[in-house]
Amino acid sequence: MPFIQAVPVTNLLLSALPSKDREQLIAKCEFIELDLGEVLYCIGEPMTQVYFPTGSFISVRAPSDGKGNLEVGLIGDEGMLGITLMLDINVAPFQALVQGSGYALRLSTTSFNRTFEQSIALQRVLKSYLYVSMSQLAQTSVCTRYHVIEARLARWLLMAQDRARTDHFHVTHELIASILGVRRVGITSAANSLQQQKLISYRRGDITIIDRTGLEAVACKCYRVDKEIYERISKLR
Repeated sequence: MPFIQAVPVTNLLLSALPSKDREQLIAKCEFIELDLGEVLYCIGEPMTQVYFPTGSFISVRAPSDGKGNLEVGLIGDEGMLGITLMLDINVAPFQALVQGSGYALRLSTTSFNRTFEQSIALQRVLKSYLYVSMSQLAQTSVCTRYHVIEARLARWLLMAQDRARTDHFHVTHELIASILGVRRVGITSAANSLQQQKLISYRRGDITIIDRTGLEAVACKCYRVDKEIYERISKLR
C-alpha cells in the first residue's frame, strides 16, 4: 500500500531529520503492516528493502553453532533495518524476523541509497545510529557471556516493552529461550522468579509488565548502558 501523507511518522530517526529531508524520504516509502514471525532478511542474501518501524519491532539474529539463531539486536521505532547499506554492502549479515507485529515504512534499497547520497542530514543521523547499533551489539555479546538468565530476561522484557509501547505482549518460553540462547527450563525458572516478585504476570505466552521500576532493578546494567548510549548520541546530532 502506498504511503499516505496523513499517517503520522513515529520513527525517531525520521523525526530527527529536517522537514524537507524527511518529506523527501517518506514520499518514496510504502506504509505497510509487518506480521509476527515474518522473515525480512536471510543471512547472506541481498537486502532489497529497508524498514523504518513505526509500531512494530524486529529481532536481529545470528546463527548459533547449528542450534538455532541467537538474538543480537532488537529494532523498533528508534531505528531502522538495513543500516549496513551505509557500508556499500548489500548482503544481509543477520537474519531479521518480525518479533512484534505492527506498522513500518518500507522503501527499496535503490531508493534508499539514492536518497542517502543526496541528503547530508540523513547521513549524519544514520551515522549516529550505526555507532549506536555497533555499541549495542558489543554490549549484547558481553551480556550473553557474563550475566545470569534472570537479569538477561528482565533486560529483554524492558527492551521489548520500549519497542512495543505497551505493558502487554505475547511471547512463549520456547521463543525467549531461543532468543537468549538458553534452555527453556532456565527461562521458566527466571520468569517464575520475576512473577513471584510481582514484576510481571505471565500466562500461556501473555506477558504483562506490572512493575517496570522493579524490573529495571533486576535487569543487568546492559539495559541502562544501551539507553545511555542512544541518548548521548542523540544529543550530538
